[in-house]
Order: sequence, then C-alpha cells, then structure tokens
Amino acid sequence: MLRPTDLLRFHRRASAAVLAILGATCALDALALPKTVCTITINSADEKDTFERNLPRGDYTFVELVQRGQPDWLESARRRGVNCDALIISGHFDDGTEFYTDRHDDREFLTVHEMQRASCSASGDGLFSRLKEVYLFGCNTLKSEPRHIAGGDILRSLVRSGSSQPDAERAAALLSERYGQSNRDRLRHVFKDVPVLYGFSSKAPLGRTAGPMLERYFQSAPAGEVASGRASPTLLRIFGPSSMIAVPGLTDPDPHAGFRGDLCSLNDDRRSDAQKLGALHAMLKRDATEVRMLLDLLERYASSIGPMQQHVPEVAAALGAIQRDRSTRDRYLAFARDADDAAVHSRMMALARTLGWLSPEQEQGEFVRMLADRMATGKLGKNEVDLVCATQPNPESDLARQLLASGHAQPAKVAHSAVLACLGNAQGHERTVRALLSSDTEHVVIAQAYLRHRPLADVGELRAVTSGIARMTTASAQVRVLETLARQRLADPQSLQELAGLFALARSLEVQRAIAGILIRADTKMLARADLAHSLRRHRLKSPDGSDLIDMLIRVLQST
Repeated sequence: MLRPTDLLRFHRRASAAVLAILGATCALDALALPKTVCTITINSADEKDTFERNLPRGDYTFVELVQRGQPDWLESARRRGVNCDALIISGHFDDGTEFYTDRHDDREFLTVHEMQRASCSASGDGLFSRLKEVYLFGCNTLKSEPRHIAGGDILRSLVRSGSSQPDAERAAALLSERYGQSNRDRLRHVFKDVPVLYGFSSKAPLGRTAGPMLERYFQSAPAGEVASGRASPTLLRIFGPSSMIAVPGLTDPDPHAGFRGDLCSLNDDRRSDAQKLGALHAMLKRDATEVRMLLDLLERYASSIGPMQQHVPEVAAALGAIQRDRSTRDRYLAFARDADDAAVHSRMMALARTLGWLSPEQEQGEFVRMLADRMATGKLGKNEVDLVCATQPNPESDLARQLLASGHAQPAKVAHSAVLACLGNAQGHERTVRALLSSDTEHVVIAQAYLRHRPLADVGELRAVTSGIARMTTASAQVRVLETLARQRLADPQSLQELAGLFALARSLEVQRAIAGILIRADTKMLARADLAHSLRRHRLKSPDGSDLIDMLIRVLQST
C-alpha cells in the first residue's frame, strides 16, 4: 500500500512528465515548417487569390508553378526541389486532355500527358510526393464516364476466341471499366496515394463565382483544415450543388491499379527507351482486345521514338525484336482490319507502320482496302469523309485510282464521291459540291464535311451555290447551305449581293439570321453598306427573342 508521501512524489513526477511532453509539443509546433500550397493558375486566379487571402501566412506558403513563357515550368519546379502539401489547379478542362485558358493574351496549358510523366517519374521526395489534397477547379475534372468503351469489334474478337456471347459482354464491360480512362480515373492515377482530390463531376463554376464561394467556406472552415488530408464537409456542402465531389487518389490495392503500371512503364523518364520498348512489346503480346484499349498509350510512345534514337544499338535491338514477332503482328493486323471505326483502323495501321510491321505502301494498301470494304457493305458516311480528308492531304496520290479500280466505288453515291474528292478526284469534287444543294439532309451533311476540309476556291462554283440557294424549296435546307457558306468567309461581291437580295425575299427568320451570319464575317467593302443596312432594317422579320445577329450586323454596317 502506497504511503501518502509516496503518492505525493508520484503525482509530482507525473505532472512533470506531462509538462515536459506539452513543452516539447509546443516547441515542435513552434519549429514546424509552414505547409506549401502549390498553385497552377492556367486560367482564373480567383481561386488562388482567395486561398492566399484567407490562409495564415505563418502556417502556409504559396508557390506558383506556372512560369509564363517557359514551356517546361512543371519540370523546372521538380528540378528546383519544390514539395507541395496542397495543390490548386485552375483552368478549363472540358475535353479531359488538358487544362487550358480562354484568355486571348495567354497560351498557357497543362496536358494530362505531362502530368502523367511527372507522376510516373517522381521519386519519393518529388514535387507531388507529400501531397495531402488537390483542388481541381475545372469542368469535368472528376467526370466518371469512360473515354474508351469496348465496342463491337472487341465483342466479336472475344466470341471468335471461344467466349460465349454473355461471357464476351461481361469481359467487354470489364475492359471498359479497367481501360476506360475517365477523367476521374486519369487524375486519380496522376495523384496516386493522395488522400483527397476535390473536383467536379460535370460543370464547374467559373472563377468569378468560385472565389466568393470559397470566401464563404473560409468564414466557417476549421483552422488548419487545408492540407490536412481530410475531406471537408463544409467545402463539399458549399460546392456540392455545383457538382463538386471528393475522391482519393489511386492506391496499390485498387483493382485497376495495374493500368497505372502500364502507363508508367512508358512514361517514366528514369527508364531507358530500350526498357520502354520492351514493355511496349509485352503489351502488344496481350490479347488483341487489351491492345485495342491501350492504343492511345502505345501510339503516343511509339511515335516519340525519333530517327536518332532508332540508331542506338539497344533501341534498334528492341525494335528489331518487335518487327520479327510475326505471330503478334498477324494477330494485331487481323483485329485492326475488323475495327468498327475507320479512324481506329487507320490509327492501328499507322502504329503498325511505325513498328515496322507495314511499309508505307502496305499501309496505303490497307487504307484503300478498308474504304473499298466499307463502300461494298454500305458503311461509308460522314465519318469516313472526315477521316480521308483529314489524313490524306496529298491530292496527287494514286489512292483515288486504286479505289476506283477496286470496283466498289459508286460515284453516284454522295459519300463515295466525297471520299474520291478528298483523294483528289475532280469529278468527285463536282458531284459533292452539287450535293450541297440537295433536299436530302444526309447528302448535305456529307458535302458539309467535305467542304470543311476543302473550301470552295472557284468563284464560279461559289456563285452557282449562292444562286442555287434561292431555288431551294425549304427553309431548313437553305439554312444548312448558308451555314456551310458561313465557314467560307466570302469576298466575292456578286455572291454577297445575291445573298443580300435573298435576305429581302426570305420568309424565314432562321434563313435571315443565317444570311446575316455570312455577311457579318464577310468582306463587305465592295457593297453599298448604307443601302444594305437600310434593306436589312426594312425587310428583317421580327425576332421574338429581342436583339439578335441581324441587329448586330446592322450596327456594324452603320459604324463603318
């Protein structure tokens, strides 16, 4: 049993120990370094400025990573040894490939690919290695819809390999989930092991709106919450109606973490090109359905190997091993030929040429064969016209003749004529331009696709089109043709005068607006602007929506 004197000594010692611990804790707090908040300000500075105004300077320091005019600012920050506890990225992110600005006086941007390289190449003490949270102020930053979905060609390949239809459908769904690369998944891969990523599943508020919302957050947020690594209920409550959510970065136990391994095997700057080509070869040996889902990753790296690198002995040996792998080549080409999407077929064949599996002549032969097959099966349309015009800029090539020689081209069909026109066939061009005045919507759409790539250059053709619009019987058809002409930036006085005359005769407000859309973009110096403005005011149909493009055109004409 303790005597009173022993009990007193015990309490004194315990109190001294507690005071020592408290003193040490206070000393550590006094010596603790402030947390580093890194900012990547691509578009609006509203979010960054609000954080900086509200966080105590002694507890937080701010580092802007963007260095205007310096293209490698992210790598520069890494070399300088910057370590971020929190990261704020502000920029538009609509299509999920890059953060960008809408300011005309600025061209800064940050691609997802560059972020992937920085993440995959990071060491344990790298730029993002101690991140606790990331704020992604941009539309769709955490959108969950997959960018890539396993399509019919993948289903057919799985069935051919022995899977039942239900099993093939389940396997295709798993491939879409594993390799779909939604915006959310891609940014979770970039910010691996980061406890909290804030972002938006759909539309995000603009900076001028997000700034005041952040001010409301800081009015009630607990001290020290930023860079704590814990999701803030207050922030999510304020921004939740604007689609803000919080998710963790990818972790090793994630069921789809293997894809990050594939990604980093080709994006880690610490690996040699020979090692990366070995990884690429291993991926190509997988089932063709997986190779198809990895196409973005494979073609990006393969296209980065330049002529100088190819002469390095280790790289040449790795490329040679791929070129000699005939079984992998044949399986790959068989899948590419069965692709539903002509653009995927074309991309896969281009990769095959890059890898040495096809010569340039063989690649062109595959391209012609694909077009001929689609002509024969009735699968040629606007998408193929876009593809051919975009990828075959040389009108002197022999591809049009080869396609006609296949026996499957039917020039009477507008889509066939447009493809031939893209390849430099003069008769195909004439038929496609005439189709612009067709009453068939599908024909007009195909002609529009062609003219986006091959604008009208002949004044005679231009005048024939403008004259033909007046003879069209439906307003909707007239609007479609006028919208096509609006992209041509007309400068021919006779055509412009004809359109001005059509404005006075039009009985459709949409037709008048379409004509105004052409005139406001055109060079009207050759026209009597005062007379044109008077004619527009006199003949314009009343707009139920108030002031519109016609009023804007009238003001422009009057001001000049």
